[in-house]
Amino acid sequence: MPQIVQCVPNVSEGRRQDVITQLVNSVRNTNGVLLLDTASDHDHNRTVITFVGDLPSVHQAALALVRQAVQSIDMNEHQGGHPRIGAVDVIPLVPISDVTMDQCRQAAAELAEAIWQSCAVPTYLYGEAALTPQRQNLSKIRKGQYEGLKEAVPRGERQPDFGEPRLHPTAGATAVGARLPLIAFNVNLGTEDKAIADAIAKAVRLSSGGFRHVKAMGVTLEDRRQVQVSMNLENYVQTPIHRVFEVIKSEAARYGVPVVGSEIVGLMPQQALLDTADWYLQTEHPSAPHVLENRLRTDQE
Repeated sequence: MPQIVQCVPNVSEGRRQDVITQLVNSVRNTNGVLLLDTASDHDHNRTVITFVGDLPSVHQAALALVRQAVQSIDMNEHQGGHPRIGAVDVIPLVPISDVTMDQCRQAAAELAEAIWQSCAVPTYLYGEAALTPQRQNLSKIRKGQYEGLKEAVPRGERQPDFGEPRLHPTAGATAVGARLPLIAFNVNLGTEDKAIADAIAKAVRLSSGGFRHVKAMGVTLEDRRQVQVSMNLENYVQTPIHRVFEVIKSEAARYGVPVVGSEIVGLMPQQALLDTADWYLQTEHPSAPHVLENRLRTDQE
């Protein structure tokens, strides 16, 4: 099986379609990578791009994306519901096949250095690539977001892993990391009261006593006149989707608020959906062997 690394950069633009197209094309036009998905959110003002390739090709595509973002995005004018520190907020590398986490850690460090050298954007290493335990958690790096980081770094605080003690004047900073597959899962509530979304997010996220492997926050969806519990599920095996979803429904009911929908941003492992189906259908045996496409794939192999 060929080497496959998944790369899921999050860029701080979800509203200007012409800019989003330019950013996506910078990846699409890189030899050796396959663009799998693009998901833009107006309220978050953010686009998640998912592509795969071998390590050298992923490196080139991610670098091309940062170059384009530096030209297209001014963080001094950016506003949105999602925390961010730069034009390209985060670039995670995820090992899929014929590649180890150690190789992704090394590749993350090489990419982070290249971004500084090529684009003058200071970079931080997070997740499995972090150089210190304090920076494994991305939220520690994002504290205060772009505006707070821009003030903290010149004071000698939270210095980048690569680059001088200053942010790029328009593109800010970028976090590059290595991690396991992550599921970006959001639950929409039938209310405009953000305090309710904040309270439910607090109930389910690890940092305030909720589920392990869950990060969550409340977000206002102005166009829909709703609020959202926006989450990253960092280990769907130990903390499955259905368990978090059921607690959110229960917590929302306490406030007399319905769950009106949910969304998956980007891609997710098939097994996470099968686990959810097994739980809700109460199947006596795992459903994966009964999936037609799985059986066809096995027979073809």
